[in-house]
Amino acid sequence: MKVTVCGAAGGIGQPLSLLLKLNPQVTELALFDIVNAKGVAADLSHINTPAKVNGYQPASKEDTQAITEALKGTDLVVIPAGVPRKPGMTRADLFNINASIVRDLVANIGRTAPNASILIISNPVNATVPIAAETLKKLGVFNPKKLFGVTTLDSVRAETFLGNLIGENPDNLRGKLSVIGGHSGDTIVPLTHTNNAIAKKVDNLSKSQYDEFVHRVQFGGDEVVKAKDGAGSATLSMAYAGYRFAENILNSLNGTSSSQEVPDSAYVYLPGVPGGDKLVKEKLNGATFFSVPVILKNGEVSDFVNPFDKLTITESENELIKVALGGLQKSIEQGTNFVTGTKL
Repeated sequence: MKVTVCGAAGGIGQPLSLLLKLNPQVTELALFDIVNAKGVAADLSHINTPAKVNGYQPASKEDTQAITEALKGTDLVVIPAGVPRKPGMTRADLFNINASIVRDLVANIGRTAPNASILIISNPVNATVPIAAETLKKLGVFNPKKLFGVTTLDSVRAETFLGNLIGENPDNLRGKLSVIGGHSGDTIVPLTHTNNAIAKKVDNLSKSQYDEFVHRVQFGGDEVVKAKDGAGSATLSMAYAGYRFAENILNSLNGTSSSQEVPDSAYVYLPGVPGGDKLVKEKLNGATFFSVPVILKNGEVSDFVNPFDKLTITESENELIKVALGGLQKSIEQGTNFVTGTKL
């Protein structure tokens, strides 16, 4: 299988590419960036795993051959491209810069590799995924089952932070928690009562402990930005989380299904997946993009777990969902409107 990383020389792109190089399912790894992609590729190519690594970077602003070659025949495209968050900067502040980057990359995917699964990491995900969807719609190649906003870092943080609180190995919490909604601040909603044994331990937490847990899951990125003191944002944990979801896609392409109690979530266009339109109308106040646990087959969404039907949602979590929906609507509109009226 061929995997393409767009933004491969960046803080997320390099460790993400390293993890993909180690995956035995990857036969070809194409690394694209506007600078240093060839250097990263040369470095990774020395690792003794079978994946063949090639770097692609444009010779000039007008050069489109590099991105075309990187995307040609690819099965999966992962996009961590864009500028990182700096202290005091919100995900919304990133919009004007990263929106154009995502739009142009996705337009190239639509023209060169329309059947590839697309994973969007570039922030703000709540808006960049709608940008990708509208771009593909304009090109007439939008497959909503193959477009994913990667929200896995929220699950990774929830598993880590809650595990530390209740004395559980965080790795054992995978599949026993779920995080739904969006991928910024209070649009992120951790659901902690999916598994009965874990739920009992969560119920023993004080209100202040629980509130702090939710805040850390929602604003964990700020914690990293502050700790790095201007030197970057969450790159290593995001690379791991991005790889974890990419691995889910690769496994599905190989015919391997998840054995988790609840699969990882992704931010998807729900009207384009079976049963999604009903969920949008009945529970999401018309929010067409929402992160839900997704069941994968052949690199696309075959089904999803409706959290309102299949998972236990507490009263406090329902309140978090109400807040999340307000923020999501604004981001979805922002992303959609960005593409409307633009030429590709």
